[in-house]
Amino acid sequence: MPSSKKANAAPWNDSTLALLVHGYAWLPNRMRRSLDSTVRTRLLGRPALALRGPDAVAFFYDEKHVVRTAALPDPVLDTLFGQGAVHTLDGDVHRVRKAMFIALLKDCAGVAALGEHVTRRWREAMADRQQDRMVLFDEAAKVLALAVRDWAGVPLSDAAAAGLARDCTSMVDGFATPGPRHLRARQARRRQEQALADLITDVRRALEADSKGSALKTVAWHRDLDGTLLGPRIAAVELLNIIRPTVAIAWFATFAAHALHRWPQHRDLLRADAAGTYAEAFAHEVRRFYPFAPFVAGLAAQDLTWHGEHVPKDALVLLDLYGQNHDPALWEDPYRFDPRRFASPEGPQDPLANLVPQGGGDPARGHRCPGEDITVTALAAIATELARLDYDVPDQDLGIPLSRMPTLPRSGFEILLK
Repeated sequence: MPSSKKANAAPWNDSTLALLVHGYAWLPNRMRRSLDSTVRTRLLGRPALALRGPDAVAFFYDEKHVVRTAALPDPVLDTLFGQGAVHTLDGDVHRVRKAMFIALLKDCAGVAALGEHVTRRWREAMADRQQDRMVLFDEAAKVLALAVRDWAGVPLSDAAAAGLARDCTSMVDGFATPGPRHLRARQARRRQEQALADLITDVRRALEADSKGSALKTVAWHRDLDGTLLGPRIAAVELLNIIRPTVAIAWFATFAAHALHRWPQHRDLLRADAAGTYAEAFAHEVRRFYPFAPFVAGLAAQDLTWHGEHVPKDALVLLDLYGQNHDPALWEDPYRFDPRRFASPEGPQDPLANLVPQGGGDPARGHRCPGEDITVTALAAIATELARLDYDVPDQDLGIPLSRMPTLPRSGFEILLK
C-alpha cells in the first residue's frame, strides 16, 4: 500500500447519480466540503480524484501524469467528439493530428476571417428576418453554421447548413444525459459523419490536394504520424470537430445576451468599443462566468501522488473547470460579472492563466481546445452586434438550471426585434 497522508481515507463512493442530479454544482460543492483542493470519489464505477487550481492544470496536462486514450466513455464519443477523434489520442500521434487543428484554428488571419463571416451572416439574418420574435439560441446556431460553412469551404446549401446547425446543437445537448436527448445526439452524429465522409471522398476523387486551401481540403489531405490519410469517417469526425465547436458558440452567444439583459450598462461600452478590446474582455468574462463544461477527465498514466493523495494507475483524474472559474482564491468576487478583469487586469497574475472554460495547458502540446481564439473572436463579434441591435426581451423563464448539462436559459432567450 503506497504511503500517503490519506492512505486510510474512507472508501471511494460512486457519484455518477449525484453528478447527473446536481450537474455543474456537484464538483464545486464537493470541493467546498473538502479540506483541500482535491476530492476522492467514483464515477461510472471507476475511482476518481478531482483537482482544482493552477498547479492542478499543470499536473493534469502533463502526459506523464494523465492520458486521454480510453478516458472518454463511448456515450461521449458517440455523440460529442466521435470515435477515433483527436481527443482520444496521446503522445506523438496526438501532436501530429493536433497540429492540423493548430494550423487552422490558431492562424490570426484565419481567425479574423471567420469573425468577419460571423458578423456578415449575423447582419444578413437580422436584415432578412421573417418575423420579429426569435429564439436567440436557435438563430445564433444557424448564423454560426453558415459562417463556419463559408470559412471551411464546405459546399452545403443554406437549408443543409441549417440542418447541420440543428445536428451540431443536438450532439452537444445530448452527450451528458441519458434518454431522448442522447438518442437524438447519436442520430445527429451518424447523419453528419456519413454526409461529411461522402464529401471527403468527393474531394479526394477530384484530386483537390491543397495544404493551404480550405479547412475541408486540409482535413481531407491530412496524413497522420504513419504517413497515411485519415479514413473518410475519421476525416469526417475531425471536420465535425471544427464545425461542431463553432456552432456550439451559440451557447456563449445566448449567455452574452443574458448578461447584456441583466447588466445593460455593458451595451454602451460595447457600442463605443471601436478597437474591440472591451468586446474581447466581455467574451472572456462570459466564458468565465457562465457554465459550459463542468470538468475534463483523463486517466492516471501510472501510480501517482498528488498533494499526498495516492492516485492508482488508470483512475479517473478530473480537472474542475467550472469550480476553478468561480474560485474566490483566484477571482475577486467571482459571482460578479465584470469584464474589466480582462480589459485592465491588475496584480501579478495574468487572469487568462486561470481561465479554463475549455480546458487548460498548451494547445499545441496538450489537450486544450485550439479553437479558443475562434470562440473569443466569434463571441466578441456577436456580443457587439447584440449591443447594437434594437430589441425587447419579453417575459420568459431566463433561469439557468445548473442541474442540466449543457445548460441554457430555459427559454433559449427570446427577443422581440423592433
